[in-house]
Amino acid sequence: MMLYPPLSDLVTKVGSRYLLVNLVSKRARHISTEAENNETPLTRKPVSIAIDEVFTGKLTATESEKAAADGMPVAESAEETATEPAAEPAEDTL
Repeated sequence: MMLYPPLSDLVTKVGSRYLLVNLVSKRARHISTEAENNETPLTRKPVSIAIDEVFTGKLTATESEKAAADGMPVAESAEETATEPAAEPAEDTL
């Protein structure tokens, strides 16, 4: 069975399989919730719609999502970039 669009094309557009799965699942949940709130019936499954959006370029990953997928911490503000000293481990007292 041939899948359309090919998975390799989708991964190329997004950057990694992990990011592709997260991006598609978030968008599919949003589509489903939106349809439910508007009481609009869907003719296609939300995941299929989200995959098509990735393939056509309508849905892309943000730089923070790409960094998070690479395992790099993403600072939301300047306050979060400041490093704090590590807390001293608690001593066991028996």
